[in-house]
Amino acid sequence: MAIGALESEVLLQFLVEAVTLSSLGGLIGIFLALAGSFGLARVLQVPFIFNPGIVVIAFFFSAAVGVIFGYFPARQAAHLNPIDALRHE
Repeated sequence: MAIGALESEVLLQFLVEAVTLSSLGGLIGIFLALAGSFGLARVLQVPFIFNPGIVVIAFFFSAAVGVIFGYFPARQAAHLNPIDALRHE
């Protein structure tokens, strides 16, 4: 805001960052879970059954967590006075 950004632009920037980070974390988590499940299925000698619906739900859940928990800090940052925001840097 100190360089002329609007409140909506600051809010959008924080939300995009939160969703990107949580989605990337979700993808890494899905990859690790699939690799671990596949490895454990081989060790236990049970069939590995892949359900793409569960993977999609897990990805959207991680993205939703980013939106929900990114919105409130983003809104707070968007409403900051530019002088106060620069003072804390």
